[in-house]
Amino acid sequence: MNYKSKLHDIKAFVFDFDGVMSDGSVWMYADRETVRCGNIKDGYAIQYAVKKGYIIALISGATSLSINNRMESLGVTHIYTGCANKMVTYRRFLEENGLTESQVMCMGDDIPDYEMMSHCAVAACPADAAEEIKSISHYISHLGGGHGCVRDVIEQTLRLQGKWFDRDALDW
Repeated sequence: MNYKSKLHDIKAFVFDFDGVMSDGSVWMYADRETVRCGNIKDGYAIQYAVKKGYIIALISGATSLSINNRMESLGVTHIYTGCANKMVTYRRFLEENGLTESQVMCMGDDIPDYEMMSHCAVAACPADAAEEIKSISHYISHLGGGHGCVRDVIEQTLRLQGKWFDRDALDW
């Protein structure tokens, strides 16, 4: 079945951070804080999806104040960092939000995302994802992690559902 036919039912997006919302590069400082570089177009698409009523979750093994600050600034309220087992967190997220796997798109890039991505309607990954992740993905973005792949999947979904370019798209 073509992955686009499954986009009609998507109500929630689950993203990893490192390698999906960032290119995986990390600047490490003496105070142990790390800084990542993200894509502003991904940020626009995330806040727009939130505005349109979609549920966005971040499920990441990383812990960083900068990640939390970025997600909160975009209106994301389901922020799970420091996840040792993403599947446990994913199941809790589904239950807390009354969602079924058939309503969720997951985007990850590496082996810790594998199980979670195996239990959603549409598994997507950036162009530079690990081979194991590409092998289970319904959609592989033409864009790499941190280079617009998040915008790619959100825009495709919202366009297909007729929610992409409404009047409210003009306001951040």
